Amino acid sequence: MAKSAIEVMCASKGIKLTHQRKVIAKVLSKADDHPDANLVFKRSSKIDSNISMATVYRTMKLFEDTNIVVVRDFGDGRSRYEIYSNEHHDHLIDTESGEVIEFVNEEIEELQHKVAKKLGYELTGHRLELYGKKNKG
Repeated sequence: MAKSAIEVMCASKGIKLTHQRKVIAKVLSKADDHPDANLVFKRSSKIDSNISMATVYRTMKLFEDTNIVVVRDFGDGRSRYEIYSNEHHDHLIDTESGEVIEFVNEEIEELQHKVAKKLGYELTGHRLELYGKKNKG
């Protein structure tokens, strides 16, 4: 079976993966919804019922501290996770469903640089989160 993206990242950083960490790594690698720790726990414990919430928290902290995952707060009071990536993207959060959509928009990227330059700065990074609800109709 092929290794998950997180398993590959852990191997490159010399992080030992126990069976339970492998399960959590696979769950996170398959996720496309920025899960919180509770969702990671539910999905992981379906695969291995011996995984505890404490194991999930410890593993998530390890992955966070080693830049394997990034913690995001989309205003819903939950710390949500996504795999660390060098490729930039922004987020649109549906305030009704909680769905998180990743996107890249070159016009927004250019505008941010223009704004920073006009204010006398060189932009070194940014994070953009848009919040909204779907139009009905």
